[in-house]
Amino acid sequence: MTEHHPPGLDPTRLRAYLDGERPGLVQGPLSAELIEGGRSNLTYEVTDGTSRWVVRRPPLGHVLATAHDMAREHRVISALGPTGVPVPGAVLLCEDTSVLGAPFYVMEYVEGTPYRTAGQLAPLGPERTRELVLGLADALVKLHSVDPASVGLGDFGRPEGFLERQLRRWGKQLDASRSRELPGIDELHALLGSRLPASPAPAPAIVHGDYRLDNVLVGADDEIAAILDWEMSTLGDPLTDLGLLVMYSSQRPVPGTPIATTREAPGHPDARELIERYAAGSGRDVSDIAWYTAFAYFKLAVILEGIHYRYTLGQTVGAGFDRIGALVPLFVSDGLTTLQEG
Repeated sequence: MTEHHPPGLDPTRLRAYLDGERPGLVQGPLSAELIEGGRSNLTYEVTDGTSRWVVRRPPLGHVLATAHDMAREHRVISALGPTGVPVPGAVLLCEDTSVLGAPFYVMEYVEGTPYRTAGQLAPLGPERTRELVLGLADALVKLHSVDPASVGLGDFGRPEGFLERQLRRWGKQLDASRSRELPGIDELHALLGSRLPASPAPAPAIVHGDYRLDNVLVGADDEIAAILDWEMSTLGDPLTDLGLLVMYSSQRPVPGTPIATTREAPGHPDARELIERYAAGSGRDVSDIAWYTAFAYFKLAVILEGIHYRYTLGQTVGAGFDRIGALVPLFVSDGLTTLQEG
């Protein structure tokens, strides 16, 4: 009988590799289950019946573009492990593609709940929801207070010119996805360019790059148990993380949208509370936060326009993609309003 295993991870080969690299770690035959898949990196839960681990590898068929993510993610969680920033414990990195067909890394399994929608938060009640979401700002303060050089990440990115490069890169992404008139998006891009904040102040930080509630695990005590998905991490302007968090906490709910939003959960703090909590904890000047929030709207508009473009070419699989195109103008409009009011 052939052993069933999820695509991209052969438990027998993984066990043989772990037995060689970490003798005694695994106590018995491994079984694996894919817990996250798609275009992003693949995440598996692996168990020997006693202990559990998590394995991350690039998506099938997309190895070249994302192979470096593995070393990058493993490096950042290894560096942050001793700092008090909540990350899963790193076990090992394997860059030998003969084991699973791609580079991968193994980390400890962290007990916790990913909250992705207002409906999932609602049963907690307003008080718990409020403290849980404010805890996101506190964890971000912790991350941004780590001196990169002190944990061996002094060369993890190029902070000089970070915002200019980011804006240029997302402008190129937009150009690659153009298939229709999008009123306001070029104006938003140009305004962001003309109002670029002096950055980073007072010093560059380790930036997560995709910081939001559904990229963390929340423990039974409502504390952030682990920050996940570090593939976008680098050294740069910490307020880009805060801007993204604020944007996701300001989003208007749109009926039928496939974009998850938690803002409507009773007790969810508003953007102002999150900004104040971060400012108080970090001591950073957040007076330019409207720029960073508008930039987050611009990035999301570009990402969604890319998905809409692939949908028009018949390259997307699944439900909800037909509604993405209608959302893009809303995010462009919110970005412009944020920048003009800020």
